[in-house]
Amino acid sequence: MNIDSIKDGIVIDHIQAKKGLEIYDALKLGDLDCSVAIITNAKSKKMGRKDIIKIDKKINLDLTILGYLDPNITINIIKDNERIDKYHVELPKEIVNIIKCKNPRCITSVEQELKHIFVLTDKEKRIYRCKYCETLSEE
Repeated sequence: MNIDSIKDGIVIDHIQAKKGLEIYDALKLGDLDCSVAIITNAKSKKMGRKDIIKIDKKINLDLTILGYLDPNITINIIKDNERIDKYHVELPKEIVNIIKCKNPRCITSVEQELKHIFVLTDKEKRIYRCKYCETLSEE
């Protein structure tokens, strides 16, 4: 299989296998007016299998969404066919409007304009709790 190289753009690498489409949807990459390639189940020495997303344009990525969905992702910035920078995302301490509270008694169920804010309470287990009612997030 041959995927064209990127002259100027972004490569999202080390995505957990089978999570590439979820990240594509979460970042709304289908709305872009450039080429976006999703490579699924690529062989990886480090991970066994991984997904990769190549974006043929430099855009602003929401690192909070990426960190929440897969904190092991790396972001490579490509310019003139060369990687000029590499970033590692981290599990965010707080996420806003990425997931919604499932508790029907939570204030966010009544006050529709309130932001859905979840705070990281256990980094090892990746557990988030609603800031308002302390309900656990569901993965």
